[in-house]
Amino acid sequence: MALDTNIIGTTFPGTELTLDAGRLRFFAKAIGETNPIFTDPEAARAAGHRDIPAPPTFFFSIELENPNPFGWAADLKIDLRYVLHGEQRFVYHSTAYPGDTLTATSTISDVYSKKGGALDFIVKDTAVTRADGSAVADLTTIIVVRNPAGANK
Repeated sequence: MALDTNIIGTTFPGTELTLDAGRLRFFAKAIGETNPIFTDPEAARAAGHRDIPAPPTFFFSIELENPNPFGWAADLKIDLRYVLHGEQRFVYHSTAYPGDTLTATSTISDVYSKKGGALDFIVKDTAVTRADGSAVADLTTIIVVRNPAGANK
């Protein structure tokens, strides 16, 4: 079943997260980051930061803090067994540090099909902002939904 293009423009409630130094260090180690500015406050300060900065790809994980991070997909009747993470892009506006409270708010900006309807694509744009409204990062996620019954024969 092809996705309804009427979902374009749908905005989801924001997910809020206050950054914690331990969590940022853990994330940096988990992704194999070896630059000490992401794990050592002294190295970070020597590099001109006030504390360890959030690793660049960390912002993708904010929405995973939601108690039901894929509830939006279930609301659209998307079977998660057929979902692939197709692409991720980041545009950075400022650096985030421990103690910053960030909110990630997502909007579906496009929906389209390929391969005769066998593949649906959802483009989800996410704005990450501080509590004062200042921009931290903009993320674009492309999600691929395989639709075995959707291919034109």
